[in-house]
Amino acid sequence: MFQNLMVFQTAAEMAKHAGARQAVVTRNIANADTPGFQAQHIPSFKDSYRAGDQISISVTRAGHMTTSHRSNGVARSQLTQAEASPNGNTVSLEDEILSAVEVSREHSRALAIYRHAMTVIRATISR
Repeated sequence: MFQNLMVFQTAAEMAKHAGARQAVVTRNIANADTPGFQAQHIPSFKDSYRAGDQISISVTRAGHMTTSHRSNGVARSQLTQAEASPNGNTVSLEDEILSAVEVSREHSRALAIYRHAMTVIRATISR
């Protein structure tokens, strides 16, 4: 019964995705003064999930909702469409700071989902 709870897999995927996004934001900030550096970004987990890059839902009975999306476990970074500075760099520190805050919120959300699921399981088992 509790061997394959999708909520834990989803929370783990969300946390991994936030980690990958944070790595890209950090790389962009570290190269803010590098001539010719092209800033990258990874779409939010919500946008990636809607695009079908994440997990699949298993069918446990007829009529149960399904999707054909499969996780490859890799968040794909894309070049930003920002305007380049005179030295060819496309990093905007303001945008990167806002992205870092958004990533922090995504990671906190993943941890909150995990904690809440654990609370529900503990409450169920203790009864």
